[in-house]
Amino acid sequence: MVACPLHVIALTKEVNVKGYNYAHQILEDTCNGCASCAQVCPDGCISVFKVKVE
Repeated sequence: MVACPLHVIALTKEVNVKGYNYAHQILEDTCNGCASCAQVCPDGCISVFKVKVE
């Protein structure tokens, strides 16, 4: 995905009812939380948050 600087997200071949491809996180440990993906998501369905590690 162009919006992800670390190439953590890839688009699937499947599309939703609006005709957009689904996004799939392929490198979970690589994400830096920049939220570029959430900013460009046309459906607004991507949320980025930090998980508190204890």
